[in-house]
Amino acid sequence: MQGPKVLILMFDVSLFLRHNLARVWASASEKLTSLEIGYISSVTVIELFSSNLGSHQPLNPIQPSILPGIQKLCLSVNYITDAMVNTISKGLVFLTHLDLRDAPFVEPRITFDLTNAGLQQINQHGRLKHLSLIRSQEFIICYFRRVNDLGLLLMADKCANMESICLGGFCRVTDTGIKTILHSCSRLYKLKVTHGTQLTDLVFHDISATSLTLTHVSLRWCKLLTNHSVFSLTSNKELKVLDLRDCRSLGDEALRAIGILLRLKILLIDGSDITDAGLSYLRSTVINSLYALSLRGCKRLTDKCITVLFDGCGKLELRDLDLSNLPNLSDNGVLELAKSRIPFLDLRMRQCPLIGDTSIMALASMMTDDAGWYESGLRLLDMYNCGGITPLAFRWLKKPYFPRLKWLGVTGSVNRDMVDALARSRPFLYVACNGEELGPDPCDMSDGLYTHDYDEVDEFEQWLLEADIDEADIENDDEEMVDAENEEEPIM
Repeated sequence: MQGPKVLILMFDVSLFLRHNLARVWASASEKLTSLEIGYISSVTVIELFSSNLGSHQPLNPIQPSILPGIQKLCLSVNYITDAMVNTISKGLVFLTHLDLRDAPFVEPRITFDLTNAGLQQINQHGRLKHLSLIRSQEFIICYFRRVNDLGLLLMADKCANMESICLGGFCRVTDTGIKTILHSCSRLYKLKVTHGTQLTDLVFHDISATSLTLTHVSLRWCKLLTNHSVFSLTSNKELKVLDLRDCRSLGDEALRAIGILLRLKILLIDGSDITDAGLSYLRSTVINSLYALSLRGCKRLTDKCITVLFDGCGKLELRDLDLSNLPNLSDNGVLELAKSRIPFLDLRMRQCPLIGDTSIMALASMMTDDAGWYESGLRLLDMYNCGGITPLAFRWLKKPYFPRLKWLGVTGSVNRDMVDALARSRPFLYVACNGEELGPDPCDMSDGLYTHDYDEVDEFEQWLLEADIDEADIENDDEEMVDAENEEEPIM
């Protein structure tokens, strides 16, 4: 029996005794080419792959290598360190894809951190095509403070064939460091920089002078960037993904520049200073190609943004729309959205205080271009903490409304009994009441723009969707929801 080529372990492998771990992995198939581990300590990674280093076992030439054929390695660790990067880079000869992410609980000491010297060790064998080094701020605000522009300069010498580079948390890297990457990696198509606190418009000032054809660009939390950066970036007419979330200095002129990108599929521009009028720059061109659009937290937008974008538009490819945290978006805007007949799959309208029951009724009754009444194609609807939603809205969340819904975000405090009754009546519906984000990040799906895991429906669920559901069960659940409604005090 042939061994697997891809292995994903989403548990803490530190549960294994460290001295047994290498022995366990030594028995793994040599055909394994891709490995993803949900959590493993950096020390364990070093011990695991040290046996692959020839100098480590000079007296034992028959010592078996651990996972010698690995080409893609994705690890979440406690700390990304020089020693770990060096061991991986030297020990995995065929590595083409390296994705490392850490989330420190405390500020790392120098021996447990990445420095310029560690970056210099990357891509020892020259085969690396994709590199991702991300320091998450999940637990504390923490950066790669021991890496600066010199580190990227040293790394760039060995990365001329890189196609994708993702860097997160490099707070001491300036325009000079990123420009070194842009001018050294002629095959680069994907660039992602998060928390680039020192990046300015100068980083892309002369990008048109390079031979790059960028298709994926993400610059999240790069707060010094302005409209000028977007003008420079749009010289790459092949851009398909543009993530500018939390670049707060961007305004309508940035949308004007984006309006020429005819191939754009994903546009995320959360928290920017755009207006309803600025969205008109997307109306005649970009809106026709977009698959996902996020306007979350663009607080100057009003109901008018819906008509500006969608009024009179023909059939659109747009399936994922995020209108969360828009204080001026009301039920009137959602009514206009329902009239557009766009067959959305994901619709997020979290924390919109003016949205209420009318919006849910409108969406439940929405007729799309590829479905009839009560045949909404929505798979995800997030209306958590929308100020006007009352128990009345739950009548419109029962079947036959929203028959394909799989994720629903609401505020549990509206009436917990009704939420529980709804969950029981729809066993395939995940109801979130605590404000957690639902579904995948659109940017994380950007390498598979035209695939959607929602489309996979198991046979039992398909039977439930198509067959007659037991009426007694439905009546019982309906009675529970009615009882909960009757017990609910009037909401003023």
